[in-house]
Amino acid sequence: MKEYRFRIVLIVAAIALCVYLLYPTYVDKQNSSMIDSVLLQKSKEFKKQNPQLTKSQLDKMLRTVEDSIKSSDPSISETRLKRVKLGLDLQGGMRVVIEVNTGKMLDKLAGKKTDDIFKQVLAEAEKEVALTDDNLVDVVGRKFSERGIRLSKYFGTIRDEDSDILKQLNKDTEDAVTRAMEIIRNRVDQYGVSEPSIQRQGSRRIIVELPGVAREEEAKQLLQGTALLEFRIVKDPELTISIMQKIDDVLSGKVLDDTTKIDSTKQIAENKIDSTKADSNKIASTDTANNQQLSQEEFAKQHPFFAVALLDPQSQVADAYVKEDDRTKITLMLNRPEVQKVIPNNVEFVFSAKAIGTQEGKGIYTLYMVNKEPELTGSVITDALANIDPSSSAPIVNMTMNTEGATQWARITGANVNKRIAIILDGLVFSAPNVKNKITGGRSQIEGMANMEEAKLLEIILKAGALPAPVDIIEERSVGPSLGEDSISNGFNSALIGFLLVAVFMIIYYLRAGAIASACLVFTILFILGILAGFSATLTLPGIAGIILTIGMAVDANVLIFERIREELATGKTLKASIDSGFSKANSAIIDSNITTFFTGIILYQFGSGPVQGFALTLMIGIAASLFSALVIARVIFDIMIARGSKVSLG
Repeated sequence: MKEYRFRIVLIVAAIALCVYLLYPTYVDKQNSSMIDSVLLQKSKEFKKQNPQLTKSQLDKMLRTVEDSIKSSDPSISETRLKRVKLGLDLQGGMRVVIEVNTGKMLDKLAGKKTDDIFKQVLAEAEKEVALTDDNLVDVVGRKFSERGIRLSKYFGTIRDEDSDILKQLNKDTEDAVTRAMEIIRNRVDQYGVSEPSIQRQGSRRIIVELPGVAREEEAKQLLQGTALLEFRIVKDPELTISIMQKIDDVLSGKVLDDTTKIDSTKQIAENKIDSTKADSNKIASTDTANNQQLSQEEFAKQHPFFAVALLDPQSQVADAYVKEDDRTKITLMLNRPEVQKVIPNNVEFVFSAKAIGTQEGKGIYTLYMVNKEPELTGSVITDALANIDPSSSAPIVNMTMNTEGATQWARITGANVNKRIAIILDGLVFSAPNVKNKITGGRSQIEGMANMEEAKLLEIILKAGALPAPVDIIEERSVGPSLGEDSISNGFNSALIGFLLVAVFMIIYYLRAGAIASACLVFTILFILGILAGFSATLTLPGIAGIILTIGMAVDANVLIFERIREELATGKTLKASIDSGFSKANSAIIDSNITTFFTGIILYQFGSGPVQGFALTLMIGIAASLFSALVIARVIFDIMIARGSKVSLG
């Protein structure tokens, strides 16, 4: 037995290591069963307490319970990270196809040089490439060339040649897609998705698979948020009211000149419309010049803007309040050409990111008038941290700026004491705090998040960086957990049936030697799963197919060895000599056939997509595991049985 000691220790160590690596998977399965049991019980209790609960409300309450269980026992999350990870097709999740909007990026690069011709050409080019994978930059360049317009009119300098500009624009768009992939990867990693798949498709598309993601809207926000953070000055109430009055007069058809202008400060409303602005105050709209009470229809006709943009006469600010259903109406009003003429070029109206309250089940949003150009952007942010404000118990995100940003922020806040600065993310106002004093040190905070989850999501987006160009979700597919459970069950049953069929055949045909081969097959499967767990690889449905194929291929080596042993026994050699000769003569054929298959797996893994990679990975691991089982474990078992004088029958 001493001559087999090293191999026995090696085999026992390999088995022990795989069992150790797979133990967290077993514990996670137990934890999942416990959590499911608790959630089922809580679900019944919640429904009993409030039968009117909607599915979304119930799901939110159950998520809170689940988060509470996980936070109370950190080991639950730790074992989940160490388990055999399951792919999208096995545990459910989201598959999203994202397209980088290079058109908006080109519009941004052109900046103030854009005109109607540029917008027309860009629209035509986007329409042309919508159904193809053609390069938008090349199409735009061709269309400008057909019109006899040089690209230097919009990009670069007047001395630049079109070819040079096209080359630079192509480089910019290529970099934008590459950077978008890296930023999305960083966001997903910080979000905590296990084994996400992020792959490029064509020139401008990215495929993202997020296994186990249940909160789809949150994930979409994570992927699409460009994280364009801006700090803009909120305009003074007097100017805001004045411009709103001009907009209202234009929309109502009034003609204003210097002699007929109305003092807007005298036109605060008598008409009041109920709302639930956090403190349940009533919001009033602007009335006519003589403050005469009007019916709702008459008021809407005479004051179309103030009929939907409501003002609070008791407030010290000039923010308007817009019902959720009226936001599109306000946007269309503000974009009308005659209205644009009365709005100064250096200001714009921006909505709040969240509703401040509800009325008749519909949200009420704040409409701010702010400077069009930001005082500072999020490029100076070096760190972000979600936290709870100790003074208000509200979720906030604390930001830290770099040296340059801290200097500029101190200058901006120092020059705007007692004024409001809107914190705008992706075109929506998260908060508009009043500057009480000069802020030094480069530290600031964002308010306005509904809960800690939203604050954490904003933290991730700010820390991961801003996308270089907007991205659009052009395809979205969800796989439900129940479908994933069915896939796991079917895959497990397929593997079990395949194993039993192969084992029964080997035992019937090769008797005791077949039983040894079947035992080695069990170790092969154990090694495959252990290696998957050890390297944090992902098990997918094609991966299960690879395991099933391995089960069939694993006994090929045993068949070659057993047939060689039979041939040697037929020549009159002893059993020990026949076994030695059978293993040595079969080695070359076994290794050659498995090496070629292994190389095929490498090629499939290198050039294949997600499902193909999952199949190739388990196939390669299975080949290595089956060789170890056939050439090491089976040989040791044979040698020990012979040393003890046991009879080894080959049928």
